[in-house]
Amino acid sequence: MTAHRPRTGARILVDQLVAQGVERLTCVPGESYLAVLDALHDAAVDVMVCRQEGGAAIMAEAAGKLTGRPGICFVTRGPGATNAASGVHIARQDSTPMILFVGQIARSMRGREAFQEVDYRRTFGDLAKWAVEIDEAARIPEIVARAFRVAMQGRPGPVVVALPEDMLDEMVEVGDAPRVEPAAPAPSTADMERLAALLAQARAPLVLVGGSRWTAADSAALASFAERFDLPVANSFRRAGLFPADHPNYAGELGIGPNPALLERIRQSDLLLMVGGRLSEMPAQGYTLLGIPEPGVPLVHVHPDAEELGRVYQPLLAIQSAPGPFCAALAGLAAPEGGGGRAAQAHAAYRAWSETPAPQPGAFQYGEAILWLRGRLPPEAIICNGAGNFATWVHRYHRFRAFGTQLAPTSGSMGYGLPAAVMAKRMNPERIVVAFAGDGDVMMCVQEFATAVQYGAAIVVVVLDNGMYGTIRMHQEREYPGRVSATSLRNPDFRALATAFGGHGERVERTEDFAPAFERALASGLPAMLHCLVDPQALTPTRTLDAIRNDALARGR
Repeated sequence: MTAHRPRTGARILVDQLVAQGVERLTCVPGESYLAVLDALHDAAVDVMVCRQEGGAAIMAEAAGKLTGRPGICFVTRGPGATNAASGVHIARQDSTPMILFVGQIARSMRGREAFQEVDYRRTFGDLAKWAVEIDEAARIPEIVARAFRVAMQGRPGPVVVALPEDMLDEMVEVGDAPRVEPAAPAPSTADMERLAALLAQARAPLVLVGGSRWTAADSAALASFAERFDLPVANSFRRAGLFPADHPNYAGELGIGPNPALLERIRQSDLLLMVGGRLSEMPAQGYTLLGIPEPGVPLVHVHPDAEELGRVYQPLLAIQSAPGPFCAALAGLAAPEGGGGRAAQAHAAYRAWSETPAPQPGAFQYGEAILWLRGRLPPEAIICNGAGNFATWVHRYHRFRAFGTQLAPTSGSMGYGLPAAVMAKRMNPERIVVAFAGDGDVMMCVQEFATAVQYGAAIVVVVLDNGMYGTIRMHQEREYPGRVSATSLRNPDFRALATAFGGHGERVERTEDFAPAFERALASGLPAMLHCLVDPQALTPTRTLDAIRNDALARGR
């Protein structure tokens, strides 16, 4: 702990961030935390000024995904905080460490519904792992250290810290807290012996990886284990960066519209080893894949948070462990004789499922563009996306080959891809960063393209424009065929919009125009937007809009 010296609350707070290793943060400025902005003026911290609090919070969440330590975001009180709530929700459902600092009214004004007054403990009580207001400047080191620990430990998630503006001006003497490293629970010897016995008996085992707290070394250790045991390995929904798609043991992604062969392999498994993930609604196919509470298949669940073990599915063996210690312990297991080529069979099924997209209506074949990018992009390229039907092509046909190369919301939040890409490029300027976005999706946070321009973050945003909220239209046609309501969109010229922001814009109407447009975008050295016109009929990789509607009509919907 440092020697005590008089400092303002704002200076103490910034010093705590530096002590915790924070190199970068996002914000939208506000008068409620001007003292913090002033303290940051002299700090060795990259302060990224954003255009809307939702985008700022998403960027912080993306930083948490990429580093494993809390992404930091500052916003002002009231509307600033409620705008940022979308990013907090993403961090919660995606198990991402993040801390949102919120400027607050002066302590003497509480309870009067002062200008922009919000009770943050109540407002964020369900969204955040912990919501707290700092009443005394002397407690800043204590509470910030605890916030970092809560955000990272167990199942990671968001913490919200409210900062009364008069508290930030208090002058107090207090020492700094030490850097926080999260506890990493490890499996017991008995756990690993039981797992070894189960693996020895299994004839159709499968590994499912998900969640957070992974490192590249953990992924490599798991791959070595899978090779020795001839185990198929599947990634959970939007966790493609955890296990490489070109590995011979890779079995595919368990997400929206997955390979039927993968679903059948899981259902027929005689041992399902789930590491790090929760098997929530999307990967669980609306909670129909496994039984609840009895899964219907022998389940070994490995998770760092005791509260997640048996929360939904009652496992045959529950192991409280972070991915790191568990994957390291796998090296001590002796592999049984032969696996019958089960990993090769699963990988072949994945390859067949993801090899070539079916032709779709329209002059621009989105699937062909994905195939071209699959061959063009280096393994370390970072791929980002928000939510919408457009993402199904990315998840199915692109092959993520390196750790930590996917930024996508398991929470299904629209608008995620563009701001996440801005943060990824800011952190990794030497890597290609591509954001895929639907026309409805991109408009949720399109203002953060200005942030990309301001900071020279030369991302490439591929906008898939079919003139509608495609996912909702798909569900609408299934449930109310032909009764189109509130799903049609009239969009701007995204090429012109990119240019107006100060970036590079291209319009892509035909498949053959995509590759040269992408190369020009990269060569420009500017943030770029490719406005790709997609036929409205091309609603999914396998079904047209008319086919979905006609099926619903035939069922008498």
